[in-house]
Amino acid sequence: MTRRSLRANTGPSALSGYRLMWMLVTFDLPVETRKQRAAATRFRHALLDLGFEMSQLSNYLRFCNGKEQFASYVRKIEAILPPWGDIYVFQFTDRQYENIVRFSDQRRRRRRKNPEQMALF
Repeated sequence: MTRRSLRANTGPSALSGYRLMWMLVTFDLPVETRKQRAAATRFRHALLDLGFEMSQLSNYLRFCNGKEQFASYVRKIEAILPPWGDIYVFQFTDRQYENIVRFSDQRRRRRRKNPEQMALF
């Protein structure tokens, strides 16, 4: 690949399933005391306010348009961390998201559709 062709692939049309990303925030927060439950609830609500979608009670997903936006959301999450518990932030490409296998009620389910946000590109 030449330098010229590399430059040609860096514009808006270069948005591909390999550059578009997903964030998965998963966490294990203590909920033994009222204060801990309140902190866990505030954290979950803050994720929703940041545009995350709840997949399960402690798993939240969000679509990102690249590594820069991913890094920005990591900083935002860092600013709202509760005082206790473990939080993990994963990133994977849109292509990898397409290959997720989902089971529900002992049956394989069709893959989920990409979010409506994709239509904006």
